[in-house]
Amino acid sequence: MTAFRPALGLTAEQVREVVELAGRAPSLHNVQPWRFALCPEVLELHADPTTRLPHTDPGDAELRLGCGAALFTLRVALAHHGVDAAVVLPPRPAADSTLLARVAATSRPDGVDGLFRSIEARRTNRRPFRADAVPTSAQHALAGAVEAEGAVLHVVDRAERARLIELVHRAHAAQSADPGFRAELARWTGRSGEERRGVPVESAGPEPEPQDEWVLRDFAAGASRPRVPGKDFEDDPLIVVVAVGGVDWQADVRAGQAVQRMLLTATGLGLSASFLSQVVEVPETRDALCGLLGGTLRPKAVLRLGFGSPVPATPRRDPAELLVEPSP
Repeated sequence: MTAFRPALGLTAEQVREVVELAGRAPSLHNVQPWRFALCPEVLELHADPTTRLPHTDPGDAELRLGCGAALFTLRVALAHHGVDAAVVLPPRPAADSTLLARVAATSRPDGVDGLFRSIEARRTNRRPFRADAVPTSAQHALAGAVEAEGAVLHVVDRAERARLIELVHRAHAAQSADPGFRAELARWTGRSGEERRGVPVESAGPEPEPQDEWVLRDFAAGASRPRVPGKDFEDDPLIVVVAVGGVDWQADVRAGQAVQRMLLTATGLGLSASFLSQVVEVPETRDALCGLLGGTLRPKAVLRLGFGSPVPATPRRDPAELLVEPSP
């Protein structure tokens, strides 16, 4: 069994800590699709093909997005221990390779250490937010976080809102008609708190009401949900799209880093966030959303942001389960 050992000038216990923190990143249905390999001078990020969701994420784009989020979190955890990270993405992995990135130490400041306290505080919040508007200053900070990772943050304005709502509903209907999708959703949501992957009942939002425009997918139909009395979903949430210029697998990893940098920044600003993933999972609606963005940027994530109430953390796997042997 692979064990923790010193790497990048850190002790074995420090390496264990940074891997554990990296494993707190968000991922589709909390499948935690990342693995790490330890070398004295390099940490490797690998995808875990056993976590694939072929009906929800047939091209593995969201798998790589989650791995990118874990990669960014790893960078923040390393910076907290005084290690600035240099990330190299392989040009094109072999067909049977799971390697997505190599992380080495550099003398160039990474500029991410101020986000460390947000790693454990960040939550995906599927519940209603307060009606308070997100200040313009906060929106600028979120855009800056995304741009720092080479991506673009598009804030959905009122003129685009009706079109995006229609696309989200269309994607939801298409997925709901797929038995394979329904089976994946049922498998990974509504889990007991004892399971270390998937989304537990306590993390669900309430059943949406007819007047709630945005929140469509939390759990499988009929799954139990926590009681959230006396509150509808907000009428006017901040909806943003994280987009990149590329269409290759590296673009997914870059976008994942941008999403996580934005989410940690949002957490530090007291904001909550949840994903509207279905619109980027269905090819037809993803292409239409690309057109809404002007046709040159590829949408990788759609998120709802606002001021929410506290929610519990989702469970995580033991860090020792995240280790694999280095690539040849």
